Amino acid sequence: MNKIAHYLQEHISGEVIASNDARRYFSTDSSIFIMIPAVVVYPMNENDVRKIARFTWQLAERGRVFPITPRGSGTDQTGAAIGSGIILVFPAHLNRVLELDSKTGVVVVEPGTNYAQLQQALFTHDRFLPPYPASADYSTIGGAMGNNAGGEKSLKYGMTIDYVKELRVVLANGEIIETRRLTKRELSKKLGQSNMEGEIYRSLDILIEEDKDLIEKMRLGTTKNTSGYNLGLIKRKDGSFDLTPLFIGSQGTLGIITEATLRTEQRRPNSTLIAALFDNLKIMEEIILELRLLPELPSAIEIVDKNLLEAVNKLNPNLLKNVIKQPFPKFVLMVEFDTDSEHVQKRLSKKVAKLLKDNQIPHQLETDQNRKEELWKIRYSSVAVYTQGDGNSKAVPIIEDGIVPPDKLSKYITAVYELFAKNRTPIAIYGHAGDGHLHLQPLLDLAQVGDRQKIFKIMEEYYKLVVSLGGSITAQHGDGRLRAPFLPLVWGNEVYDLLMKVKLIFDPYRTMNPGVKIGQNVETLKRMIRDEYKLGHLYDHLPNI
Repeated sequence: MNKIAHYLQEHISGEVIASNDARRYFSTDSSIFIMIPAVVVYPMNENDVRKIARFTWQLAERGRVFPITPRGSGTDQTGAAIGSGIILVFPAHLNRVLELDSKTGVVVVEPGTNYAQLQQALFTHDRFLPPYPASADYSTIGGAMGNNAGGEKSLKYGMTIDYVKELRVVLANGEIIETRRLTKRELSKKLGQSNMEGEIYRSLDILIEEDKDLIEKMRLGTTKNTSGYNLGLIKRKDGSFDLTPLFIGSQGTLGIITEATLRTEQRRPNSTLIAALFDNLKIMEEIILELRLLPELPSAIEIVDKNLLEAVNKLNPNLLKNVIKQPFPKFVLMVEFDTDSEHVQKRLSKKVAKLLKDNQIPHQLETDQNRKEELWKIRYSSVAVYTQGDGNSKAVPIIEDGIVPPDKLSKYITAVYELFAKNRTPIAIYGHAGDGHLHLQPLLDLAQVGDRQKIFKIMEEYYKLVVSLGGSITAQHGDGRLRAPFLPLVWGNEVYDLLMKVKLIFDPYRTMNPGVKIGQNVETLKRMIRDEYKLGHLYDHLPNI
């Protein structure tokens, strides 16, 4: 055990490990990168996190930067859950549901709380947390907050950021702060504090006032965006101020969340599901836009393309047996309604069915739970491609989170097919069509030099495409290390410099997950690519995205 590990074990209640096998285990997440940490720590409580942050701050004051990376279950696809210094592993101890108000549905949790276990607790009170990611069965609430996660229900219900009311956060110097929306008077008191919290409030207040125009440029025409920091949500016109949105989606680069207070929604288990089969991309886009104009949004509008269905049929032909027949359509659209009123649900579903019939679109409408589960296999079959791949080639997460305005969806999909045909790389499309949000994972063999060289070529071409359509390169997975070098492409140099200022306000010594979101370059990332993509740390479950 190294000196730092010895020191930390002496001063904290949790466990500290520096063995080679533990460090190797935590050297990867669900991204294509590898980075071996120096120490793995399982903090027992918030005080452990505070002591560790204070320790690294004091080291940094003496000129030695020793980074901290918070980690949940390692499902991050952007390399934000790996680091070269201390890996803080939260699920071991900081994993409790601390409070649950059955009347209001407000819940207080620790960051290592398993998402699915929280949902089960909420279900017993007829509540749920809508922006659950596809990895909810094995991911953590802390990871969801770090990435501002969303999923199939985000079309109607919004993102993680819409459900976080308050936070407890350990700052880079070890101070503990609580965040919530402050009144103008409460903000004034914060501005007068002489500690790091006060300095953060003062610096941010000045930055927001002086750079209003730049912050306004960060408003895209997309329904989701987790690129950069959420500066536009901090200060309102009434003078109220809330740091909470800044930490959501920050991927541990500004501070370490140790507790969160979340609001929830009433659970609506009864739903109507429609599966529609399209061979005309433009008609599909027009129908999606009409669906978005309904009096109540569908709870999901999901897409799967023919390439994915054919790949699934090749890898696991029984998975979709008796669910969808060959020849497969070019696209399948899954539309779900979960309104409280059965009457309203029927009316909306009939309206959609008529719209599809008028456009001669084959479709199937189901309300029976078993039949709905069968139909949902069409969308969830993506897991077969994700986990099994084709020989040594695996579906790798390098461009898996782009989003464009919904009215640009057909241009987006057409351009994606052209891009991958040019690069002679297989691609399958699935994702959240109602948001113009696609998940794409090209099949590549990381052991092959040619495929490794393709990675950043594809990324650059693809990100330029997304930006040209007014989109964001990351909708709900975060920038991480993966997309950090491309932020100037999305925002321009002025906004990128603004994001750097925010980072330094919170983390002047760059001990908080450095190289994530800010301050990364492609050449460094090239040296970090694994020579084989595998998800061994997730196979206790069925990895999903």
